[in-house]
Amino acid sequence: MPASRLHLVRHGEVFNPQGVLYERLDGFELSETGHQMAEAAAKELASQGRAIGKLLASPLLRTQQSAAPIAKQFGLEIGIEPRVIEPWNKFKGLKVGASAILKRPSIALSLYSPSKPSWGEPFVEIADRMQQAALEAWSETESGDVVIVSHQLPIWMLYRSSAGLKLPHDPRARRCSLSSITSFEVIDGKLKEVGYLEPGLNLAANAVDGGAV
Repeated sequence: MPASRLHLVRHGEVFNPQGVLYERLDGFELSETGHQMAEAAAKELASQGRAIGKLLASPLLRTQQSAAPIAKQFGLEIGIEPRVIEPWNKFKGLKVGASAILKRPSIALSLYSPSKPSWGEPFVEIADRMQQAALEAWSETESGDVVIVSHQLPIWMLYRSSAGLKLPHDPRARRCSLSSITSFEVIDGKLKEVGYLEPGLNLAANAVDGGAV
């Protein structure tokens, strides 16, 4: 039997005092609030009364730390899944915005095709690797649910591709808050969203969500 349900959990708030685009850079760990958000996500999963058979996470520190409370809650090891990592981006380590473009006009040369996008990993490639990772995890889990701890854009691309929506989008309209849980089931071989929860929402007022790709 394959898994019963698949939960995509976003990591908690990252300690990022400089406000840079942290992409896949080393050393960006959860803030104190981020750890609290991760705990909230683990408690939410436990409150559902569902068995969790497998736990996977992106290899980055912030997702490994966010997966830790889930591992403890369910007595699981954290498996590393490279395909659910943050997308690469030409602007990593930079503060991106109008002021950044004024300081470094060369940045504008990478903004010619937002629909691809021209400044980073193509949306279609992100969606494809997320679909592959999710469906493989589903089929290889003998029983219970699967939890995958990932990042905002990869989760959003999995949602949009599964829903048959166009992948280009307004980043400001992503429905994928810190430590949110987007749940899927596989129906007729395809992922279908069955739930979305924001267990860290009560902590969001004190959190900064500004370094995601």
